[in-house]
Amino acid sequence: MPDNSIIEAADCRIKEAVCIDTKRIYDSCVSKDCLENLRAVFSEEDQATIDAAQTIKCKSCEVSAVAIDVEEVPFNRGYYGVDITYYFTLGFDTYSAPCTTPEQVEGYASFTKKCILYGSDGDVKVFTSSPAADELECPIAPQYTNPTAKVQTVDPIVLDTDVVNACNTNITVNTNFPNSVFAGEAVPKIAENAQKAVFVTLGLFSIIQMERDVQLLIPAYDYCIPERECRCDNQSPCEAFRSIDFPVNEFFPVERSNNDSCCESNG
Repeated sequence: MPDNSIIEAADCRIKEAVCIDTKRIYDSCVSKDCLENLRAVFSEEDQATIDAAQTIKCKSCEVSAVAIDVEEVPFNRGYYGVDITYYFTLGFDTYSAPCTTPEQVEGYASFTKKCILYGSDGDVKVFTSSPAADELECPIAPQYTNPTAKVQTVDPIVLDTDVVNACNTNITVNTNFPNSVFAGEAVPKIAENAQKAVFVTLGLFSIIQMERDVQLLIPAYDYCIPERECRCDNQSPCEAFRSIDFPVNEFFPVERSNNDSCCESNG
């Protein structure tokens, strides 16, 4: 039960009820995927480095882009299928011989999954005013109130790397990647003929949400006026460095407390 005194104190601070237009989360799910044996592809130059290497290690992986597509589920009103394609950029260290300086190359991989979430119903068309459209006397096309899918994810964990002879695998290689994967750089030509095929296993965590624009009535306490003053002084780099606390935890990692143990004795 909530503390009534806290509720009464909060009610005293409420000034008015205001209506806001915002996004409401109708459904969400947590996704924990182990992506086994994803085929990594490389540019022609990097593939030549891979073919000549004796040892290959995957050192890093980041989510470069995510493509999301939402479609209604037939005969199940209010539910929508969400097709999600993750695009990964992988960093590899390649060794031409033992105890040599590694040469770094970049690889690319993708993974597609589908989930079904509830997004409610709504067939309203939304028209908004725009000064630019008024000047051109050209109305803006309406926006439909279909739900939108939102994906939150962190960079995957690299679990394993495997290198095999490319002739011994028949896995289809995806060579189509959106330009956003390459962060504005020139799109490399993906190598199609490879002597060695590199497979990675990744651990991926995601949260997938289905949102829709709604109008909500909420209590308003006051305007949120910033209380902190902006620091506009141009202090020297050394003065800025002195204001940073010493990172004690980086040198002395925090030990796990006894309460974190998953095993409890029933003595």
